[in-house]
Amino acid sequence: MTSKTLPYVGRFAPSPTGPLHTGSLLTALASYLDAKANHGLWLVRMEDLDPPREMAGAAEQILESLQHYGLHWDGDVWYQSQRHQQYQQAVDQLIAQGLAFYCTCSRSQILAASGSNRYPGTCRNCSTPPNVPHAVRLQINDIDISFLDSLQGLQRCNLFQESGDFVIKRKEGLFAYHLAVVLDDAAQGITHIVRGCDLLDSSFRHIYLQQVLNLPTPQYTHLPVIVNEEGQKLSKQTYAEAIPHDNPTPLLLHCLELLGQQPPSTLKQAPASELLQWGIEHWQQHNIPPIRALHPSAS
Repeated sequence: MTSKTLPYVGRFAPSPTGPLHTGSLLTALASYLDAKANHGLWLVRMEDLDPPREMAGAAEQILESLQHYGLHWDGDVWYQSQRHQQYQQAVDQLIAQGLAFYCTCSRSQILAASGSNRYPGTCRNCSTPPNVPHAVRLQINDIDISFLDSLQGLQRCNLFQESGDFVIKRKEGLFAYHLAVVLDDAAQGITHIVRGCDLLDSSFRHIYLQQVLNLPTPQYTHLPVIVNEEGQKLSKQTYAEAIPHDNPTPLLLHCLELLGQQPPSTLKQAPASELLQWGIEHWQQHNIPPIRALHPSAS
């Protein structure tokens, strides 16, 4: 875990696959309030690693929405699309150290070999790049990874048994989210990560990478995610509506209530700046419901 003597540095890291929706606003608000209540910095990083999934103009729309809702970030916005050189250096380092390897396996081959999606280690001895399309996988040891989530409590997983060696660079040449997020969190000095429970399982991969690369492990807090009537997480794929750009106060109030905070009724007509200041001064992380999913009508 991070040292208590370190200053608090938090972040919000959306993917520009569509405009900001209520679920992503909830995460942004929680990470912002947690940072500011702890007198810390709140950074914004655009995770634009996957161009085929990105929507033109979405990054700009997300930043405009954050500003409209009073969530002003510290420093410059980082874009993962500008950090390919750093990611490739890490891939090269891991391969040179014998900690990663080239892999030509398809999903169907993995299924045939293991009877599941767990990678069976087929290409572990491949240390030179093949002349056919290939990914790069991180070699996983048979050990337990555990961490204490601020909201969800003690979490434990054995990646070797659960999924096996995982991809850090894809066959299409795109860098994997797991690698990029770990390198960027370390480069930005992130000490605390507040994000949705849909990413909780990813944290085991991130912590494993942090250990392999000798990088610090931030404190993790995984929030409940907002789901639609079918129980699906709000996203572009589930046709989540963009947050409105009229009066931000009602939706900010609703998000505060979903997060277990109790803003007084006197703030119903307050400007966003006043509401956010109340949120910073009265933030109680332990009041957030430690459940995995919230219906948007819940409060």
